[in-house]
Amino acid sequence: MSEIQIDAFLVRRLIANQFPHWSHLPITPVHPAGWDNRTFRLGETMSVRLPSAARYAVQVEKEQRWLPKLALQLPLPIPQPLAMGEPACGYPWRWSIYRWVEGEPARRESVADLNAFAQTLAHFLAALQQVNATGGPPAGPENFFRGGSLRVYDAETRRALAALDGQIDVEAATAIWERALASAWSKSPVWFHGDMSAGNLLVRNGMLHAVIDFGTSGVGDPACDLAIAWTFFSGESRETFRTALALDEETWMRGRGWALWKASILLAGHAQSNVVEMQQAQRTLHEVLMD
Repeated sequence: MSEIQIDAFLVRRLIANQFPHWSHLPITPVHPAGWDNRTFRLGETMSVRLPSAARYAVQVEKEQRWLPKLALQLPLPIPQPLAMGEPACGYPWRWSIYRWVEGEPARRESVADLNAFAQTLAHFLAALQQVNATGGPPAGPENFFRGGSLRVYDAETRRALAALDGQIDVEAATAIWERALASAWSKSPVWFHGDMSAGNLLVRNGMLHAVIDFGTSGVGDPACDLAIAWTFFSGESRETFRTALALDEETWMRGRGWALWKASILLAGHAQSNVVEMQQAQRTLHEVLMD
């Protein structure tokens, strides 16, 4: 994590320095604060987003370039860049101002109809995959290899599973992981979101309203976006999601692998000190193993 103090005082200085016509507007931290970026509301209609560390800073220019193009072809609102800030006031990276997107992070309790929610999300992802991928950012370190091969995380996942011996069925989990590794995306690269989690799905009036945070987006294998089938959906809603998003069985198996990877490293690592993350990881592993 960055040692730079990212707070409303810094944001106010940056705005006054580079966008003085907005300097009169109130600045309010957005909660939850986020991990990769810190977000602040600017007035009633805008937000400011600052990377929290150098490894996230490259995402700024990507979103500035690609989000306006993606937005024209997607059925739900996504963040709309309004301006890009430059390093200043002791802050070393570029940063963004976006139009504010209404909604609250998705929770199962806040969704009126989980099946309808699953279908809407599937249609959004199908539309995203249909966008022309020419020139889009490929899988690599800057998006933590989303859209690429799960083999990048093979050693890490096996260490996590070994650490969880006695807590989960490691033999079954290893079999799922190895099946996920056994195939690869053989078609042309397609657009993916890269961080398809409940926190990036905004709900209004019980329905999916918008999708945010495209920092790990790119073009490649869309399997990484399927992990939400096990992290958020279950049973009937998972089948609704699967049916509405027609992809081959091997891609779904890689998606299951992405869910297994994330949940296992969280449960074996720092989630032990975070009760909410630990419970979520436990639930995901249960869904992955029981599906």
